[in-house]
Amino acid sequence: MTAAVTARETIINLRAPAMQRALIDQAAQVQGKTRTDFMLEAAYEKAQQVLLDRTVFALNAKTFKRFIELLDAPVKNDKALGRLLTKRAPWER
Repeated sequence: MTAAVTARETIINLRAPAMQRALIDQAAQVQGKTRTDFMLEAAYEKAQQVLLDRTVFALNAKTFKRFIELLDAPVKNDKALGRLLTKRAPWER
């Protein structure tokens, strides 16, 4: 994501201690970026990392085999599972 390509449509305001701002400014200057570009890029990368950590995971061969076995195993007739599967999702309420 680059500032030259992406139109900026939304304002994000925040307050920070002077020491943090100075450090951010110094790092932005080293990279030849504005404070805004530096902070936006850093926040965007962190957001991607947080979301990927919740959706992508790596397993070694032994653990992956066990994972597949558990996925392929027949579902037990479990009352708690039945309640869970019939419960409305929070976004449907």
